[in-house]
Amino acid sequence: MKNLEKTQTDKTDAFISVMQKWLFRVFVLLVIVAVVFVGITLVNIMPVDSKDDTKITFVVDKGMGKSKVIDLLKENDLIKNALFAKLYVGVFERTTIYPGTYTLSKNMNLTDIFEILSSGKSLENEEIMITFIEGKTFPYYVQKISEEFGIKEEDIYKVINDEKYLKQLINDYWFVTDDILNKSLYYPLEGYIFPDTYSFRKMSTVEEIFKVFLDGMDNVLTKYKDKIENSGYSIHSLLTLASVVELEAVSAVDRTEVAGLFYNRLKDSIALGSDVTTYYGVRKDLSLKLEQVDIDSCNAYNTRGVCAVKGLPVGPICANSKASIDAVLNPANTDDYFFVADKNGKLYFAKDYEEHKRNIQKLINDGLWAE
Repeated sequence: MKNLEKTQTDKTDAFISVMQKWLFRVFVLLVIVAVVFVGITLVNIMPVDSKDDTKITFVVDKGMGKSKVIDLLKENDLIKNALFAKLYVGVFERTTIYPGTYTLSKNMNLTDIFEILSSGKSLENEEIMITFIEGKTFPYYVQKISEEFGIKEEDIYKVINDEKYLKQLINDYWFVTDDILNKSLYYPLEGYIFPDTYSFRKMSTVEEIFKVFLDGMDNVLTKYKDKIENSGYSIHSLLTLASVVELEAVSAVDRTEVAGLFYNRLKDSIALGSDVTTYYGVRKDLSLKLEQVDIDSCNAYNTRGVCAVKGLPVGPICANSKASIDAVLNPANTDDYFFVADKNGKLYFAKDYEEHKRNIQKLINDGLWAE
């Protein structure tokens, strides 16, 4: 009986020993499989090239399935293994890929790529904030638009010089008139851009960008609509005068004074005699010195010299601030006809030419004359 019990015990011990060895082998195999799986996962999740940050534009078309998107990612060498990526997406069933244009690069890992594609933040939806400064001429805005949106300057000019486009603007905006079709204008929309900080879609077209500008101007001018209609001047003339005031004066008080002075000259058919119109007419930077040849230049903007325009220039010479627009619609009641600025920008007003000459001589004597 004892021998039988011993035999059964020996068999049990042997079975347990075999099971332990088998379980150990299974455990080792599972560890190996897990290590291999983790290794494969890490390898395929890692970036294709961690050192390559070159921006690649990747487009997901509407209705494109996940499998097709992954195949395109592989074709663009943005992922290492398409089959693994499909398995990855299959595990995370909640991954939704939205149509749109995205910026990807080879130094992004698989997780980052799918985060971007499932964020809905495509370039079409991405917004950027840009500040445009008043008192700048049209080429400044074209250059800034080109830099911020990656649009060639020549393509911008092509749009804003297109007569069909301009006529559409005339139809769309109450303050845009046939005046912008004048062939003597250097830039049809000079003075119609209202400078401010705006939010744009990063993928905006030229037309969409200028719609934002014109909508901004619309918001400002609508508040003055009654005054504009009762001013006796066209909106184009008012924007033109405001642009001259913008560059001739700095403070709000000086602007209303300069506006009132210019109205006096216009009423008496005296040329404005404004340096800034001469600069614009010869396309010269305000930091440079005016030469006599510039002063006598014959163009539709110059209000000085032998060819001085009698009245207002053909159009605005810069983008207006709200202060300058307000100044021409609420000018000072003044008897002045002349003004001069010292080298610090302070203005000195005069009722006649003799007083004006005395102001100039005093500035020279005091060492304040702007050479």
